[in-house]
Amino acid sequence: MIIKRADILATVVRRDQYPSAGPPEIAFAGRSNVGKSSLLNLITNRKSLARVSGSPGKTQTINFYSVNGDEFRIVDLPGYGYARVSRSVSEKWGAMVESYLGGRDTLRAVCVLVDIRHEPTGQDGQLVEYLAHYGIPALIVATKADKIGTNIRSRHLAAIRSALGLPDGERVVCVSSLKRTGVEELLGAMEGYLQ
Repeated sequence: MIIKRADILATVVRRDQYPSAGPPEIAFAGRSNVGKSSLLNLITNRKSLARVSGSPGKTQTINFYSVNGDEFRIVDLPGYGYARVSRSVSEKWGAMVESYLGGRDTLRAVCVLVDIRHEPTGQDGQLVEYLAHYGIPALIVATKADKIGTNIRSRHLAAIRSALGLPDGERVVCVSSLKRTGVEELLGAMEGYLQ
């Protein structure tokens, strides 16, 4: 799959603001500072489609992007787990994300981003369990693959699979926005959910 064009379609905080249901959607979710915005910019070949910030927790909205003339949509969900965000804001984000995940018929899969350097958190595990409970396919994407050596990568991937309760053969896509690696595999996996 090649993404030739991607445009912002809507920035929302409530369900009544969602764009009309149309083509299939693939959502991206993960902890704050996991590299979600950088990855979205990389796969869409846009330098600033998704806003990259040095401070975690900046994405506080659900952002819908129209891809290739609205063949499909990418949905950027707010990051979770940032300690400096107040509890009330964190709860609001959780409700916003749950409302989207539980009520969007056009959702085909969620790319769950985890930092390859660290074991997934309880919140990462809860998201994967939530998706499994509602029958929403989850594609685990290990970001920042350039930050560890290739000789220990398999050990880190095994730790991710174990922490998330994934079967041994379950696909985990390794990507590096900095080195621009893993993009083709990620796009190929996304295309499989759009068929």
